[in-house]
Amino acid sequence: MSKPEDIYDKHMTRAISEINELCRELTHCERCAHGKAVPVIGSGHPLADIFLVKYRTHPSEASEGVAFFGRSGEAVIKGCQKLSIDSLILYGTNVIKCANVNEPEGRRHCPQYLKRELMIVQPKLVVVMGEETLEAINELDFPLAGRLEFRPGEIQQMTPTIEALITPEIDESLSDQRQKTDFWKAFKVLSEWYESLPPY
Repeated sequence: MSKPEDIYDKHMTRAISEINELCRELTHCERCAHGKAVPVIGSGHPLADIFLVKYRTHPSEASEGVAFFGRSGEAVIKGCQKLSIDSLILYGTNVIKCANVNEPEGRRHCPQYLKRELMIVQPKLVVVMGEETLEAINELDFPLAGRLEFRPGEIQQMTPTIEALITPEIDESLSDQRQKTDFWKAFKVLSEWYESLPPY
């Protein structure tokens, strides 16, 4: 009989393999006319409990090829530290994978990668950052998913096994004090959710 840790190790091996394959496909993606831009890949734990997703890829992320590199990632890590949330259980990604992609093209092609990321990671909670991100999530045709509403700071049921927390867009929020306050007010709800998780 398999031990729980053996089952987890098998899931981890599978997730790492599938994430690596997805990254290979993404770095060779030619679906959009994005010039010499390098697609940005997701970052974090391949079986993360908390899946962070924002809409656009910013220049700092594009320069490194990694989602949440730069101000937004630093802000999330500091926020999680204040909320006593283990940053090792996070996975972060963007809806639009290239910084200078044509918006309609990116919106048409990129979400398929996001959908696969969600299916690989199988998080317990998705933090949906911003209204454009919410629209993209609602259009994913994700298995058993209900429609989410833009109600920042409220935990909603996305699927029977995945919950969602809606927040304002993080990148925009970091440049405006009022918006920053609104973002952290919504984001800190994550602390109550995290505390309610059963012990491993």
